[in-house]
Amino acid sequence: MLTIRLNKGEEREKILGYPWIFNNEVNSFDGEIKNGEVCRVNTFDGNFLCYGFLNTSSKIMVRILSFDETEVIDKEFFKKRIEFAIEHRKTLGIIGCCRLVFSEADNLPGLVVDQYGDYLSVQFMSLGMDKIKKDIVDILVELTGCKGIYERSDMPVREKEGLEQTKGFLYGDFDTRIQVCENGIKFIVDVKEGQKTGYFLDQKLNRDILKYYAKDKEVLDCFSNVGGFALHALKYGAKHVTATDISQKACDDILYNASLNNFKNLDVLCVDVFDFLRNDPNTYDVIVLDPPAFTKSKDTVKKAYKGYMEINTQALKKVRKGGYLLTFSCSQHMTPDLFMQMVADAAHNAKRTVRLVDFRVQSPDHPSLLQSESELYLKCLILRVM
Repeated sequence: MLTIRLNKGEEREKILGYPWIFNNEVNSFDGEIKNGEVCRVNTFDGNFLCYGFLNTSSKIMVRILSFDETEVIDKEFFKKRIEFAIEHRKTLGIIGCCRLVFSEADNLPGLVVDQYGDYLSVQFMSLGMDKIKKDIVDILVELTGCKGIYERSDMPVREKEGLEQTKGFLYGDFDTRIQVCENGIKFIVDVKEGQKTGYFLDQKLNRDILKYYAKDKEVLDCFSNVGGFALHALKYGAKHVTATDISQKACDDILYNASLNNFKNLDVLCVDVFDFLRNDPNTYDVIVLDPPAFTKSKDTVKKAYKGYMEINTQALKKVRKGGYLLTFSCSQHMTPDLFMQMVADAAHNAKRTVRLVDFRVQSPDHPSLLQSESELYLKCLILRVM
């Protein structure tokens, strides 16, 4: 096994739980370099630090697997890790339509597993995890009893690992449009063509929070995707819901999902949300803003800030007195402090006085590492317009 020695002092944040070792933190190698395989990492003084997946072609040279020197990194190791991750979701009562494995946060770097009823949608984002794909599939079938597994490794981050983007069946052959149930609502998840692995599971509890805000209200759901927030508002007694999205396919899916639940009092508009918010003459009791990430790098945060502020300013102008704005950011680079500052600036621009009612993050089946700010990516502010 290859042994890597770190530069002096680089082990400090790793011991506290930071999951990655970058290429500029490495001092030397001892042994044959085999990218994608497990290596040993020593401190500058030669003491054992950890085992991890090696990839000298990536800026993230080592993705840490274990700090236990006696541990054997084999198929049984990964089975125990996946079993532990699944058990976490079961103890929370979040199962059936949820994230079963969340990469580094579950000590399984580069692996995401989402469950949609009897089927799984998976992503392999690191070279090391990709090389043991067959073992992972075998383990998932054994532990979950799933009827099928679809791979959604069609994300640009794979290219940084020297991997091609790919998607397709890994186990079984099935209709990739799957009917599932979330918070008592039926809807279709398209694991082949849908966003991410098919659906934004990280908003599960945030969608359900509408039980406190939607009853007898007129609700506007912006960037509705397949209608998650809109359908929850209808479930919880909204007087009327308007759902907007720029994708015609998404709008068709919203209508189909509403029909599955016999929901009425719904208008679906295929529009550019920015233009709609600027020109719509109507006002609403509740507005939900759940846009895509406006920035995926630190270099574009300033531009993204302006985009977030524009839509939040326009939305706040359309919330009736005493109404609520539920506003989200899914960009890791829009930190909680920056997001709050943006909303404060938007309220100032809209000439509205607001009160913070709640601050929320992703659902608990999407845990995050305290040592890695990038994993606390989803932020939600619930504001009351005074």
